[in-house]
Amino acid sequence: MAVPQQIAPHGGIRGLIARYPLVSFFTLAFALSWIAWTPYVLGMNGLGLEPEIDFPKIMGTTQVLGVLPGAYLGPILAAFLVTAAAEGRPGLRRWAGRLLKWNVNWRWYVGAILGVPAAMILTGVALSGGDIHLPGAAVFVALLPGLVFQMVTTGLAEEPGWRDFALPYLQPKFGPLRGTLILGPLWGLWHLPLFFSEWGQWPDVTVWTIVKFIATTTLFSIVMTWVFNRSGQSLPIAMLVHTSVNNTISIAWADLFPSATTDDVAWVFLLASALAAAVVLIATRGRLGYRGDELVTTAPPVAAPPARS
Repeated sequence: MAVPQQIAPHGGIRGLIARYPLVSFFTLAFALSWIAWTPYVLGMNGLGLEPEIDFPKIMGTTQVLGVLPGAYLGPILAAFLVTAAAEGRPGLRRWAGRLLKWNVNWRWYVGAILGVPAAMILTGVALSGGDIHLPGAAVFVALLPGLVFQMVTTGLAEEPGWRDFALPYLQPKFGPLRGTLILGPLWGLWHLPLFFSEWGQWPDVTVWTIVKFIATTTLFSIVMTWVFNRSGQSLPIAMLVHTSVNNTISIAWADLFPSATTDDVAWVFLLASALAAAVVLIATRGRLGYRGDELVTTAPPVAAPPARS
């Protein structure tokens, strides 16, 4: 896998971004999203400090207007801006190429669309003592449209940043496992303001709620890194794995496990991620499907020779 290449040095902000692409990306991703989420968090859909701000529901939720704009302004926009500054048009073509890499083995689609929900449901059955119910027909009808909606919202907003930009920088620099252990907690922390809103079930939030979520994103990132690497850096497959979890929980979970609480679902996701991460770590000996034959630091911001694959 090629190490991200940087363009000739520039002065000013562009030069600073080119010298520190990872720091620039995470700073922009956090700042842009958190600023955009501030009204949602401070208004009546969050802490209630601004009574005049009350986001209306669209499709049964306030998150479409309250959360989604900030998500789009974060990872994907930060990845685009930093890639343009640090790598120029060749970098943007590589970045977009991974985003549009749909031509992969059909087994990846089956695994993402069916395997991920199956793993979640089996874990839910184990934790509930077998208390599972057959969903109604409406749930099955809603699954595919729900997955498409999740792909163009959550998947498109987040994964072009986390997996398409950050991971190709982190793996050559730190190795696949250490790079993932950096990315996973940062991915979780990016959601932090949302815990103080309807998204995070505020006010029923504790420190342990946030800790458990960050632990889950870290463990799940191990699986995501393996998927990204083994699928030939196909971002659509990584997006499907991510959004299949969201889709299963948001559409089918209440019908499958009517007695389950929000905390129960969080434990299911954490345990399923831990088990899957353990299998991947053991099976790959910590390489997570990374096929690069070198673990080198990303080149400084000067013209560089072609990287080895």
